[in-house]
Amino acid sequence: MSFAQAATGYCEVRELPPLSGIEILSLLILNQGDLAQMESMKAAVLTAFGDAEKFEIQTVPTPTLKANQVLVRVCATSINPIDYQTRRGDYKELVRLPAILGVDVSGVIEAVGEAVTDFKVGDEVYYSPQIFGEFGSYAQYHVADAAIVALKPANLSHIEAASFPLAGGTAWDCLVTRGNLQVGETVLIHAGAGGVGSIAVQLAKAIGAYVFATCSSRNRDFVTELGADRVIDYKNEDYVEVIRQETNGLGVDLVLDTIGGETIQRSLEIIRPFGRLISIVDIAIPQSLLEAWGKNLTIHFVLSPQYRAKLEALTKLIERHQLRPVIDSVLSWDQVVLAHQRLEQGGTRGKIVLKFTEN
Repeated sequence: MSFAQAATGYCEVRELPPLSGIEILSLLILNQGDLAQMESMKAAVLTAFGDAEKFEIQTVPTPTLKANQVLVRVCATSINPIDYQTRRGDYKELVRLPAILGVDVSGVIEAVGEAVTDFKVGDEVYYSPQIFGEFGSYAQYHVADAAIVALKPANLSHIEAASFPLAGGTAWDCLVTRGNLQVGETVLIHAGAGGVGSIAVQLAKAIGAYVFATCSSRNRDFVTELGADRVIDYKNEDYVEVIRQETNGLGVDLVLDTIGGETIQRSLEIIRPFGRLISIVDIAIPQSLLEAWGKNLTIHFVLSPQYRAKLEALTKLIERHQLRPVIDSVLSWDQVVLAHQRLEQGGTRGKIVLKFTEN
C-alpha cells in the first residue's frame, strides 16, 4: 500500500462593480431575512497592480451559487507568495481588475447548491480556491465547487486550518503525487522554515524519508523540531558540498525547490541517477539542465491543482498529530496591506494568517 493510500462565530468604502456573473440557483440555506443580510459583504479588493497599498476595503456583492457549489462564511484565510506575485502584476494577463485575491479558506458552510449532497449548512470546512479563479478568499464569504472542499480537521481552529490548504496541498503534490517519495529515501527541502517547506519537512518524515533542509541559522532549531535530520544553514554552508559529504557523493533521491534563482541548476549536481527534482517556482533566468539529462533525472514543475482527496489525506495526518500548523503571525483580515508587506520582505516562519473571527 502506498503512503498516499494509507494517509488517505459570525464574521463582519466604496462600491465595486459586480465581480461575478454567477446566476443564483436553488439554495438549501437560511431564511429570507438572513439572505437579505448576506446580499453584500466586505472584502479587500485589489484595484490596480503594484505595491500592497493597492488594496482597498470595499463593500461588494456576496457571491452566489451554482448547483454544485457551497457558500462559505470565511473565518480565516492566509497569505501566500502567489498572492503578492499576482498583486504586483506577475500574472496580470490571468487576472481581471478589480479583483479579490486569496487562495486559502477555513470557514463555515452557510448554503449549499441543489446538487450538493455531501455537505450541509453548518459544516466546518477548509480548502484552497482555484488559483486565478473568479474571486478569492480576502472576503467575508466565498463560493467554491464542493469537489475541492473538505471537512476541517477536528483538532484545529479555523486560524490554524487556514494555514494548510494551499501550502499543505502543494507539499503533498510535490512529495507524494509527483515526487513519489518512499520510505528510506533521502530528500533535500529548500527553505524548510517557509510556508510549504515547513509542512514538507513534516510530511517527508511522516513518509519515512531522511530529510535534509536548508534555512537560516535563526531557524535551525525550529526546522530540527519539525523533523529534519540534517539542517543546512544556507548562509554559512554550501548545501551542495554538505550533501556530497553526508551522502558519500551519492546525492539525494529528491529535491524540493521552493525558492528559485539558481537552485534548480545547482541542485541537479547532488541528485543521484534516476532521482527527481520538484520545483514550485518559475525559472526567472535561463539555466542548464544538461546535468539532469546525463543522470536520467525527472523534473516536475508544480502549480498545485485543487481537489478534495489530498486535503482528506492531510486531515488524517493532522488528526494523528503527524502534521501541525506553523503560523508566523495572525492579523485582522483588514490588515492585508501589512500582511503582504511582511511576507514580501521574507524571513517569515510558516504562514501569515488573516482572521475574520476570534476562533
